Amino acid sequence: MAQTTYTVSAREVERRWLLLDAAGRPLGRLATEAARLLRGKHKPIYTPSLDTGDHVIVINASQVVLTGKKKEQKFHYRHSGYPGGLKAIHYGKLLAERPERAVELAIRGMLPHNRLGRAMFRKLKVYAGAEHPHGAQQPEVHAF
Repeated sequence: MAQTTYTVSAREVERRWLLLDAAGRPLGRLATEAARLLRGKHKPIYTPSLDTGDHVIVINASQVVLTGKKKEQKFHYRHSGYPGGLKAIHYGKLLAERPERAVELAIRGMLPHNRLGRAMFRKLKVYAGAEHPHGAQQPEVHAF
């Protein structure tokens, strides 16, 4: 008798709330761990075509670190869609003005670029300081 592969259904997924502290962590290391948790790759029931991940809260985004000379040399680009509409901003300035946005951009780039990735991204909450309004969800501190 042939064995069949077990596939989890969306109803069977149990989601936890996890808290990541970004203080003193390199941006890329933080983003890879958050993306892994959002995708659900840390669970034995991981299925690539389903959103099996947990909710992730990132605090202290303003204290995230960029290694090397990335603050001066790395840019974030966006385009308005019009000719000549390319805008560029140094990551040092982006981290100073909108640290939540810098962390969100790094994590979003590591998720799938389709509707599944957008669903995963909606489970991410990023805050510049140590305070967050999700105490009722009783988030577990995730050490990485």
